[in-house]
Amino acid sequence: MGRMHSKRRAITGWLALAGLLALACTALASSSGWQSAAAQPSERTVAISVGSAHACALLDSGEIVCWGDNYWGQTDAPAGRFSAVSAGGWQSCGLRETGAIECWGWNDWGQAGAPAGRFSAVSAGEYHSCGLRETGVAECWGDNGRGQAAAPAGRFSAISAGGLHSCGLRETGAVECWGYNHAGQTDAPSGRFSAVSTGWVHTCGLHETGTVECWGDNGVGQTDAPIGRFSAVSAGGDHSCGLRESGAVECWGENWAGQADAPTGRFTAVSAGARQNCGLRESGAVKCWGDNDWDQEDAPVGRFSAVSAGGSHSCGLRETGAVECWGRNHLGQAAAPAGHFSAVSAGGSHSCGLRETGAVKCWGGNEFGQTDAPAGRFSTVSAGEDYNCGLRETGAVECWGNNHAGQRDAPPGHFSAISASQQHSCGLRESGEIECWGDNWEGRASSSVRRWRAVSAGRNHSCGLRESGEIQCWGWNSDGQTDAPPGRFSAVSAGWGYSCGLRESGEIECWGYTFDGQTQPPAGRHTAISVGNYHTCALSEDGTAVCWLIDSRATNVPASLRQPTLTAPATGSGGLLNRSGEAPRTGLAALAAATLSLLVLALLQRSRRRS
Repeated sequence: MGRMHSKRRAITGWLALAGLLALACTALASSSGWQSAAAQPSERTVAISVGSAHACALLDSGEIVCWGDNYWGQTDAPAGRFSAVSAGGWQSCGLRETGAIECWGWNDWGQAGAPAGRFSAVSAGEYHSCGLRETGVAECWGDNGRGQAAAPAGRFSAISAGGLHSCGLRETGAVECWGYNHAGQTDAPSGRFSAVSTGWVHTCGLHETGTVECWGDNGVGQTDAPIGRFSAVSAGGDHSCGLRESGAVECWGENWAGQADAPTGRFTAVSAGARQNCGLRESGAVKCWGDNDWDQEDAPVGRFSAVSAGGSHSCGLRETGAVECWGRNHLGQAAAPAGHFSAVSAGGSHSCGLRETGAVKCWGGNEFGQTDAPAGRFSTVSAGEDYNCGLRETGAVECWGNNHAGQRDAPPGHFSAISASQQHSCGLRESGEIECWGDNWEGRASSSVRRWRAVSAGRNHSCGLRESGEIQCWGWNSDGQTDAPPGRFSAVSAGWGYSCGLRESGEIECWGYTFDGQTQPPAGRHTAISVGNYHTCALSEDGTAVCWLIDSRATNVPASLRQPTLTAPATGSGGLLNRSGEAPRTGLAALAAATLSLLVLALLQRSRRRS
């Protein structure tokens, strides 16, 4: 029995030591960042900067996270620790804790080629970038066609690179600007300022009194700063935003994308981009608003029986017969009317649907009468850029809207299918022949091949589906949009510079212009496809609509930045936001390490005594 009690005491002691060891390891992990990826909490954002179509955040750890358009690699932030970040036109720059500047992204003008040496601040502009040396001297690099990179001599305390001009804040509080000045954007007013921010063609400064004053182009009210006191200001594309002393954000100027509709609540920093903004909540969470490239690829959930991709919007036909559209809606093109439809087609800035009665109903932009559908019964409708064509139940084609290139002048006779594009149209004869009309530049409206199953008219090219299942395209081929791949397809759709086909297996294959990722379809099996201007939509086998394109998405904040869990302080304002403060973790880490060492020694001694 004594041996049993002794054994139990030994086990209990080992368990207690193991528990203490686990607690020490946990403390060490929490203090030094030693955690698994699954267990690691979201880090707090301490600075935010918005560029033309992307945004970057500086985390409490010193790391930079960027999101949005990444065609030039402007969101591929390098690893390591930084103290400041600035998102520019198509490049980004960060200030290392060592004082070195590192930029990434588009570099055709040398705007990402930062000079060596130590700096105290950095600002990325449209086609150039600027830094502030530790001595206070301003240095810029990149495009200098308007003198925007020719920084004047002398000492500055802050710097901001804009569209084609730059501004610096002198140590005296005076603002001095240089570069392009066709709208007065470099004519800084007198007085003492505490901050300056350059936009595309205007500039804003924060007076030491807390009032904001802007100058330069004011075509949409971007320099009409509201009265009252602010703690920060940021000049964007054609709008501006200021941070009130209360923590509220107020924006003014262009607002077609909602960039001037600042959300409510308290912020600690704000950054204005081209047509979108991001703010930093007091909690450290990031909130963005404004242009999101219209969300035309964010298809709503649920089942559809058909889908159509338009200019900057998309429309789908629900299995119930209801039409639902999404994306840009500035002319009402995404505001589908109620009621039942049997087909839908999204055009440039308008849409058309075919009622179950055979009547055509159109909505959206009507500059050329493209939504004034003729009366009578149709069997199908196709919406083009600013006109439409419908197929009567008799097989005759009737078009309405813009006709500057003859795209409405359909030939007589019977057709079984119709496709309207930008400046030309194509129809499929009942005999299987394709006939096109309208603008025939580069042969986009020409086809001498017979026996087709389907036809699709794109911007400057057309594609047809042969009875054999092969695709053949003709017209302008600047980006390979007519170079259809071999093999058998069941459907084809031509867009503005690219084309997509649906394989008989249900897989999608695209070819041609791919600047925004239009030719990179999702995997899986699909039943229908529709190519728009710069995005594509398809119908999955389960009836869900999926659309894709690599767009700006600068307002799509990564999930890890929306609900931070760390509590480090955040400071900064305007287009260049600096990281300040570091959570005092060193003492805790050292204590945890010492505790761990003592526990290991105790375990070793106990082991020796037992032996």
